[in-house]
This record gives sequence, structure tokens and C-alpha cells, in this order.
Amino acid sequence: MIFVVWGIILVTVLAFYIRQTYSRFSNYGVKHFKTLPFLGNMTNIILGTSTVAEELTRLYYDFRDERFVGRYEFTKPTIVVNDLDLLKKITIKDFEHFLDHRQFVDEENDALFARSLFSLRGEEWKEMRATLSPAFTGSKLKQMVPFMEEVGNRMILVLKKQIKESKSDVIEIDIKDLTSRYTNDVIFSCAFGLQVDSHSERENQFYKVGKMATTFSFRQAILYYLGAALPWLVKILNLRFYSNTTKEFFTNIVLNTMKDRESQKIMRPDMIQILMDLKKGQLKYDEKNGADTEGDTGFATAEESAVGKKKVDREWSDVDLIAQAVVFFLAGYETIATATAFTLHELALNPEVQERLAKEIKEHDAKNGGKVNFNSIQNLTYMDMVISESLRMWPPLMQLDRVCVKDYNMGKPNPKAPKDYIVRKGEYISIPAWPIHRDPEFYPNPDKFDPERFSPENKHKINPFTYMPFGIGPRNCIGSRFALCECKVMLYQILLHTEVFPSGKTCIPSKLSSDSLSSSLQGGHWLNIKARS
Repeated sequence: MIFVVWGIILVTVLAFYIRQTYSRFSNYGVKHFKTLPFLGNMTNIILGTSTVAEELTRLYYDFRDERFVGRYEFTKPTIVVNDLDLLKKITIKDFEHFLDHRQFVDEENDALFARSLFSLRGEEWKEMRATLSPAFTGSKLKQMVPFMEEVGNRMILVLKKQIKESKSDVIEIDIKDLTSRYTNDVIFSCAFGLQVDSHSERENQFYKVGKMATTFSFRQAILYYLGAALPWLVKILNLRFYSNTTKEFFTNIVLNTMKDRESQKIMRPDMIQILMDLKKGQLKYDEKNGADTEGDTGFATAEESAVGKKKVDREWSDVDLIAQAVVFFLAGYETIATATAFTLHELALNPEVQERLAKEIKEHDAKNGGKVNFNSIQNLTYMDMVISESLRMWPPLMQLDRVCVKDYNMGKPNPKAPKDYIVRKGEYISIPAWPIHRDPEFYPNPDKFDPERFSPENKHKINPFTYMPFGIGPRNCIGSRFALCECKVMLYQILLHTEVFPSGKTCIPSKLSSDSLSSSLQGGHWLNIKARS
């Protein structure tokens, strides 16, 4: 009888908890999809029956006339913003209300991720942003382009050898594997001053660790949502974004390299040197060479705000320094490799675009005597149009997130709603980049790969709040210049020497895989590649 009574009490308490938890939106007239207890609206993603892009698109179009809608990530209420004016207020005008990203790891368990620029909060984030901002100006990038070119030269040598040794002068490769090996080697060179050749030495230690650190597995996908919704559970279970092997690997590289350079008085224009200057307070923002103009690395460049240009006088710990090096590696490896792989995929499916770009590259190469440098690569107008359109169709982040740091009145979700919706401190905001980038209201025939949208004659027509490949507002991606520059150098070298076209394994029509949260095509990014005549 006691067990029956306690059972009834437990069921009653659970029913009350579920009702209270999932009535947050309905009380304010905020529309949302039906929920399942404890899973909320995450069922399709957990089961792998739908991608994040598909879920965002469904929510966006089913409630297109709403200013904002609701989504339950397990038990966590999240507001998804549809209205561009509201989006502008949240990310720019009222930015101080939405200063932070969601925190999905515990600092005690996973300091390398929690102390990175991506995860830092409030004033600490502002200070770290201002501290690191000088590392990503044009003057710093100019010094890194030779490292990118060197890695690209090694990649082309290996590709040409493989093509020559093939019986048909054509090889079929997963282009994402090619681009990730390139970005792996560039990051180890530009960040840590290490020469790695992952194209020739395919199973080298650095590539293995890099691949392990950047593979966004299903486990990490669940950790991302679960950690944000139930942080106490992540702490109890001691869940980590990085393994101990990854943590020890990067800690040893950063600290040992800094120690060796100090003792031998070595200076090299890379991330380690930047971190050493940062620790000594010698890193300063260069207004002249870091000007945030549209033309410095292309249309998609994320502008640096006043937050990043402030002078900061603060000492950072070794853990803080290592965390920035690791997140630089993480973002530089995966984002650039994915963006370039999707661009090559679209070029293979659109040979007329590929040939026009190849012609521009050939003419540029002849004019500059085969030299690649930061200034000249930015003068490739069609290159920038192609990359800008690829980033529209395949944005690195399908959604942007913000955390409300102080209560905020969102107004009514629609004219019939009973009252204004107040976002409470600690609740989440989501910006659906994927469906906005593919909304025919903003981009006619959005599924067509059309670089002309970003031509000098047309790009001024684009509403900046409908284009967010590197985020919006002060909390945008600090490394957009580096990413765009590296992407352009890689494409330059690949298309100068080779051409790509569909193979029997190419994903046509293009469809995202639901295996992980990171963007990848179903079955992989397979293409044929041959030497350019």
C-alpha cells in the first residue's frame, strides 16, 4: 500500500512538472510543435530521422508569419527568431541583453573548451575578444599566407602524383578528406609552427589527433544540447567535449613550444607568437592594417565591433592561452574544410561557374608570376562571389545561439497573442541561419547556385541580416578573415592545377547527412578530379 501511495505521488509530481515545463510558451501564445515528455522537440534529431537544417526549416515555414516561435530542447525553452527587425535588435541594439553563447560544458571538467573565446561569458568574453582581436587583422594574415601556400604546394604534388599513377588520369576522392588534411596542416603551421604533411603521411600523429578533436560525433551532438538543458547532469556524469588525450596533446604542444621559443629567442608569425605577445601585453590592435572594410577578405567578412578594439590590461593564465589555441584549431580545421568542400561540390555540379573561376585564377597567376599573396588574392572578384554564394547555401553554422543575461521583453509573437513574452535570464535565443539563407523572399530561386547574387552590381541589394555565415553583431566569428583567406588560397591552388566533376558516388541531389550536427553530405563529398590541361 505504501508503494502504491508513493507511486501515485511520484506520477502526480511528474505530471505537474511536465505540465509546468511545457506550458511556458502556450501561456503567452507562442506557437511551437507538440512535445514529448523530457525530449521536448528533440525526438527527430535524437533518432536521426531529421537533420537540424530540416527541423529549423520546418519550424520556420510552418510559422512563417510569427515574429518568433518556441522550441523545447529537452526541457529547455528556446525562442527561435523569424522577424529580421527583432533579430537586429537582439544582436546589435540590445546586444547587452544577449551577450553570451550557451554553455554546454562544465569549467571544472572541461576547462579547455569552457575557457575558450567561444564559451567565455560577460566581461571575461569582452576582455578576451579585445585581447585576441589584433591577432586577426590583415597585417597578421599577410604573414600567414606563405604558410598556406606551402601546404597547398605539397597537396598539389601528391594529387598530381596520384592522378599520374591512375590508369585513367582521373581519381575519385572524398573532397572533404582532401580539404581537411589541408586545413589540418595549415593550422599546425599557422598556429604552432609545426610542419606537417598529411597528404603524404596520411596516418601521422598530428592528423589523427586533429581528426579526433574536430569530429563532431553523435555523442558530442547530444552533449551540446543536453549540456545546455541539464548542466547539472553533465557535471555529475563528468562529460567532456575533449578527451584527455586531446587535452594533453595540445597542452604539451603550446607550453613546450612557448618554452623553447623563449629560451632560444625564436620569433615566428603564428598563433604561438601571438599568445606569447598576449601574455606579455604586447598585442595591440592595428587600425590601419586591421580596418574592417568589406573588401579586405571579401563580402562575407565579419566586421569587428568596438568591443574588439578596446585596450585591455589583464594577465591570462596558461589554461586560458591553451584554450584559445585549441579553439583556433577547432574552428580553423572544421569550418574551413567544410566550406571549401561544399564550394568544390557546387563547382563540380556547375562546370560553367568552375571554368569562369579557373579562367580568373589562370589570368591572375600569369599576371603575378605564379605568386600568391594576401593582397592579390583579394582582387579575385569572381572568387569572392563564388565563396559568398557557397556560404549562403551551406552556412558553417545552421543556427546562431544567444543566452539572455537579463530579462528582456520580446513583445507579442503575433497580434492575437494575449500578452508580451518576457525572455528570462538564462533562457536561450536561436537564430535560424539555414532557412533564412534559403528563403525565396530574400534569395529568389534559393536552391540554385548563383554567384551573380554577390556581383558588384547586386551585392548591395542583400539585407545584411539575411546573410550570416560568420554570425551577426559583436559576438560574430573573430576568425572570419583567416577562414576566407585560407579558403581562397586553397581553391586557388586546387583549381589552378586540377578540375573537379561528379563521380558515381557524388551526392546528387545534394542532401545533408543526419549522422551528426556538423554539415556534411549524405554518403560523403565524393568527386572525380583530374589534372587541368
